[in-house]
Amino acid sequence: MKRNFSEQELIRRQKIEIMKKDGINPFSRDSEHSNNSKTLKEKYNQYSREELLDKKEVVSIVGRIMTIRGPFIIGKDGFGSIQAYVDKKKYPQILKAFNYLDIGDIVKFEGNIMKTNTGVLTIKAKKIIFLAKSLKPLPEKFHGLKDVEERYRKRYLDLIMNDKVKEIFWTRTKIISKIRNFFNNLNYLEADTPVLQNSLSGAAAEPFETYHNSLKTNLYLRIATEIPLKKLLVGGFDRVYEIGRIFRNEGIDTTHNPEFTSVEFYEAYSNLEKIMLRTEEIFIEIAKMLNKEKIEFNGNKISLKAPFTRINMVDVVNEKTNKDFRNISLVEAKEVAKNHGIKLKKYYKLGHIINDLFEELIEKTLIQPTFVIGYPIETSPFATKNKKDKRFTDRAELFINGKEYANMFNEINDPIDQLERFESQFKERKSGNKEANEIDMEFIKAIEHGMPPAGGCGIGIDRLIMLFTSKKSIREVLLFPHLKNKNK
Repeated sequence: MKRNFSEQELIRRQKIEIMKKDGINPFSRDSEHSNNSKTLKEKYNQYSREELLDKKEVVSIVGRIMTIRGPFIIGKDGFGSIQAYVDKKKYPQILKAFNYLDIGDIVKFEGNIMKTNTGVLTIKAKKIIFLAKSLKPLPEKFHGLKDVEERYRKRYLDLIMNDKVKEIFWTRTKIISKIRNFFNNLNYLEADTPVLQNSLSGAAAEPFETYHNSLKTNLYLRIATEIPLKKLLVGGFDRVYEIGRIFRNEGIDTTHNPEFTSVEFYEAYSNLEKIMLRTEEIFIEIAKMLNKEKIEFNGNKISLKAPFTRINMVDVVNEKTNKDFRNISLVEAKEVAKNHGIKLKKYYKLGHIINDLFEELIEKTLIQPTFVIGYPIETSPFATKNKKDKRFTDRAELFINGKEYANMFNEINDPIDQLERFESQFKERKSGNKEANEIDMEFIKAIEHGMPPAGGCGIGIDRLIMLFTSKKSIREVLLFPHLKNKNK
């Protein structure tokens, strides 16, 4: 394959050939080292310049070259930066390696630890060992790539150049670990359920489809982990959860990516009220861990302290429209919807209209953590009917800063009711709703053996991380977000 190289790239490739002839391995495996930048500073920063001169301790460290200023080299590893100093007069044998150095090279320094006159901890290098010669130059700007899309497309360069980006993903790891520990400490079983599934159910979403050659069958990439987790409740595990990747064939915007990470948890002999408290506790525990019980996000000051506000969907829609949606005809409801710019679809019933009016008029106004309760039955195929009004369900969603973060409900354990919901969803699907569920008979057969009453919840982890890192785009908290093909 013919490739075109820049002048700098050609020079670096030529260097490799010269280095090999000079007896220097550009890609050595000699990477054993005594310290990283963090442990080095923890161990030696306490000593004065004179004390370090007396110690004459020899250390070794590995890292990527970020700056070369005369005899000083700034290197960077996974924990921070460290300075090296090359004394060309005292150690002339190091010159051979020094002359081949380029910004971006990964090297190992060996030498005495010292401090400069300005008190900067420094390795007085006696030896430089190349571990990976960089064949491409780093971006010119030290603070990162200018083009935002290039940052996402070449995340590896973004991470090299911008420590703040790295910190986002360390925070991501801390949050996921906290969620995992939260459930483990409550004796939840962490499950691994199939990504490839036979039936489309568990959420309202359009799927990705694939084909298995050996089984000669069409399969879906999962749109939720709900169904297999509830089968585990049938099997006798009373508390289950899964942190995993979900795939939905939907549009891409600041809060949506075709694949994302969620946590779903289900608890037998529980209910919506207890699950709301569990969900509230997760957010508060993360806020305490990160010392972010108060967050400024998109110019809004958000307080993550209990108790979170609770409102009823129909009540707030009634208030906003000056209509009574508990006692309104479908014809009048459609007129109200049209007046507010709602595009009505063929399969719409009253519940769909209530839901759309809420999303259009109310959702964006919910800045402080708010549980919205009482979703219509048409949009809630897995939530139990409300005892007082069976047109609505025991379901809640958590909104913060105008966005949904969690979805929870009393789980249906009546197989007859669940089948009726599936059949209703199937009719919607035939009428054009691509996000409606199919009839999952395997799940029906499972709960016909008896599923305990339970509460469950799903939380979007990527949005959660956006909240706690104050990032407006989901792409900022995904290491490798999906982008349009550059060649198209």
